[in-house]
Amino acid sequence: MRQPNSQPCSELMLRETASQTAGPYVHIGLALDVAGLPERDEEIWSRMAKPEAEGEHIEVIGTVIDGNGDPVRDALLEAWQADASGWYQPAFDLQKAFNSFGRTATTAEGNSEWSLTTIKPGSVARGDGKVMAPHINLAIFARGINIHLQTRLYFEDEVEANAACPVLGAIESPTRRQTLIAKREEVDGKVRYRFDIRLQGEGETVFFDF
Repeated sequence: MRQPNSQPCSELMLRETASQTAGPYVHIGLALDVAGLPERDEEIWSRMAKPEAEGEHIEVIGTVIDGNGDPVRDALLEAWQADASGWYQPAFDLQKAFNSFGRTATTAEGNSEWSLTTIKPGSVARGDGKVMAPHINLAIFARGINIHLQTRLYFEDEVEANAACPVLGAIESPTRRQTLIAKREEVDGKVRYRFDIRLQGEGETVFFDF
């Protein structure tokens, strides 16, 4: 009988395992409501600001669109933003009025939209003294994406701050810069910003390699 260790090394080499994408398992652990599972008592989710939080209260809403122009119905997004004064809150606590970190996900029904309830962030000063326009950092996870994508949401009504932002200014094409600008809407007297993320193709959103 031939011993296993007597085989040539080339025959023992294992083939590369297929890469694991982000979905749909990420929803089972991080987006229980979207996955149709009972929610936990304490959950990091889409409400980043309580009514008593300081600042302008807003809703952000959008879709994730693939290269064929179809909605991605199983995307998970993580948001990271400054407070109204331009400071990030590093310690997450559900008892706080505002947390800099939140999660949301697209839905299988309807328009397959994601949403965040938060406050409009203030301008953020970098270590080099330059000031970035108000923005929300977004990480996108979905099946078919091996490494999450990172982008930023800027606000349409922050024209002067956007024009002076060193990050937006680093994007040479004005057309490409527009893919990072959320459109202001007013719905039932409340301010809302719409931000659709296009993963590929015409109008593809600018993604960052941080």
